Amino acid sequence: MFKFKKKSLIRTAVFVSFLLLLSSLIPTLRIPAFEILKYPLGLFTLVRREVEGIIFYHRNIVQNERLKKEIDFLRQKLNTANEIYLENRRLKNLLSFKQKTQLKVVSARIIGRSADNWSSIVIIDKGSYHGIKRGFVVINYLGLVGRVIETGDSTSKIMLINDPGFGVSAIVQRSRQEGLVSGTLGRSLIMKYLPKDADIQASDVVITSGLTEAYPKGLLIGSVISIGEEFSGLSRYCQIKPAVNLSSIEEVLIIIP
Repeated sequence: MFKFKKKSLIRTAVFVSFLLLLSSLIPTLRIPAFEILKYPLGLFTLVRREVEGIIFYHRNIVQNERLKKEIDFLRQKLNTANEIYLENRRLKNLLSFKQKTQLKVVSARIIGRSADNWSSIVIIDKGSYHGIKRGFVVINYLGLVGRVIETGDSTSKIMLINDPGFGVSAIVQRSRQEGLVSGTLGRSLIMKYLPKDADIQASDVVITSGLTEAYPKGLLIGSVISIGEEFSGLSRYCQIKPAVNLSSIEEVLIIIP
């Protein structure tokens, strides 16, 4: 049976070769010859692809795994490069602010956050060894961040401005209306004790008034997003969006009095 198959293959090869030779010698026979050979050659190509797929299956798997590892490695390098770029941009902004401001400041990195939902406390990598003391005000190049509530030798705890225990005297920059800004359990702040006829509008900018000890006047707190009336009807309040995205800060500046 093997011999029969071998002879058949030889005859087929001879026939195909003869047709190809004949079509090359007689131009008028080229199109009919190609029409005759089109389907056998197509079948041969399909069979060849399947055979190659089986033969090189293991090699393709190995190559695919290698390419996946290379892609993962390049993706990791890209993420690392992106992190370095973002960090450099933040540090550049901090450095630019330090050079322009008249305030004496010390830069620090945030190395920890509170695990509970009832406070907004972060830990920085600077402490009493670096001149940091309880009550010092914390900012970044965008605005007010919070204040130091506890210090160790090399670390300190910062209460962010959205903590319920935070409070600072503030004014509306446009109208000079005074009030007290406090933290809430959410991401916004609240400005309380505003007169019923207070001149305040949405998008008004709110800054520190300088009346609270240790807080320099003019630090940006945020902007008004809504205005409401107290239950008594005798005073008003407004919600403020902090100028600083408190959930994503990584570096801060501590004001040294």
